[in-house]
Amino acid sequence: RALLAVSLNLMALLFSTTAFITTHWCEGTQRVPKPSCGKEKKTNCLNYSGNETANETNQNVVHYSWETGDDRFLFRYFHTGIWYSCEENINAAGEKCRSFIDLAPASEKETKIGRNFMSMEKLVGKLVTLQLFLSGVGNLVQHVSVLWLSVVSEVLYIMLLVVGFSLMCLELFHSSSVIDGLKLNAFAAVFTVLSGLLGMVAHMMYTQVFQVTVSLGPEDWRPHSWDYGWSFCLAWGSFTCCMAASVTTLNSYTKTVIEFR
Repeated sequence: RALLAVSLNLMALLFSTTAFITTHWCEGTQRVPKPSCGKEKKTNCLNYSGNETANETNQNVVHYSWETGDDRFLFRYFHTGIWYSCEENINAAGEKCRSFIDLAPASEKETKIGRNFMSMEKLVGKLVTLQLFLSGVGNLVQHVSVLWLSVVSEVLYIMLLVVGFSLMCLELFHSSSVIDGLKLNAFAAVFTVLSGLLGMVAHMMYTQVFQVTVSLGPEDWRPHSWDYGWSFCLAWGSFTCCMAASVTTLNSYTKTVIEFR
């Protein structure tokens, strides 16, 4: 049972570390307007007036396209993690990535609130502006705090998994007596349970932050459709292995105590 607990803890550590550094927590498609056709781009673009050169030479001419509805848009693939969000580059090969923290609606709210302050100050006065400022700052701090709490919780989750794994290895290979082994077993179980609870909270907070970003994030990033990716599955698989390791360790501790008595 001790070897099984060590194996489960190691799997949880590997899964959580992989999920933390990868960018496939959520993935889907984004609807973006098609670019204009040119000399270098012939497909997946808008050919105005049926003439590619007219779009480049005659800037004063009104151009039209027969494409309507969804035909005027491209659906590009994107995937997002804790740190970065990567999108398919429609103008060139490969992907372009940007920080997911910068995509959080805090920056969008900040600019919009700042613009509203100037107009409201002229209409209502400084008192209303101050109230709007305080409420806006409160919303920004709340969202940013949830995002960073998720990151800190993920880091603590991995650190506690490392501590629990180290204690399990000490108990398995270097315990000199039954009493020392029981102490190491008990501490390993406690650290593993705590890490599992932190991991669960971290995953749920990130899910909340992503859903808020989908609704309030930048318009050029908002997904048309999305679903959870393999990094998200690895994160919850890590949580499952962590809790299984803690239950196995507690079971081993209880059995040892009963046999020792």
